[in-house]
Amino acid sequence: MFIETQTTPNPATLKFMPGQQVMTSGTRDFASPEEAEASPLAQAIFDTGEVTGVFFGGDFVSVTAAPGADWTALKPQVVGILLDHFVSQAPLFTPGTAGGIAVPPEDEADAIGDDPAHADVVAQIKELLETRVRPAVAGDGGDIQYRGFREGVVYLTMQGACAGCPSSSATLKHGIEGLLKHYVPEVVEVRAA
Repeated sequence: MFIETQTTPNPATLKFMPGQQVMTSGTRDFASPEEAEASPLAQAIFDTGEVTGVFFGGDFVSVTAAPGADWTALKPQVVGILLDHFVSQAPLFTPGTAGGIAVPPEDEADAIGDDPAHADVVAQIKELLETRVRPAVAGDGGDIQYRGFREGVVYLTMQGACAGCPSSSATLKHGIEGLLKHYVPEVVEVRAA
């Protein structure tokens, strides 16, 4: 097995591609070792002690190094962990029961919400995000989540490599905002949520 590694626009994050599916649907972002307890793979990567974030995409894993961490030493450790995981075909998540687990849809607590009068506009925005923006953001090792549309403002959250990327605000303002304004005249601004 060969694991391809790519840099991302975020200098602290590398994208690892095992050449097979990682997530069957959706994405998963781990921002702390406590969150990573749900996945043996994410937990093993955090156990290196030099990682501040792990993100699972459809066919990649993005890893964000802690400030001051040296990728020349960390990269072989992460590749080894990924090789062990995928060669052994270990489960991505810790098995357990669903008792006591509540999963709010799309981080409901963080959602801004939509203006009910603009359902058609919201549908256009979501379609553009899904078909044009998400594939590009995934190419950089991250993901984007729609949070709401109010008074002409689209609220989005960047995840994975894109979450801490120095150029994420430029991506939101110049890339995504320009695209949405072009196709959906009701959009006047894009903000991070």
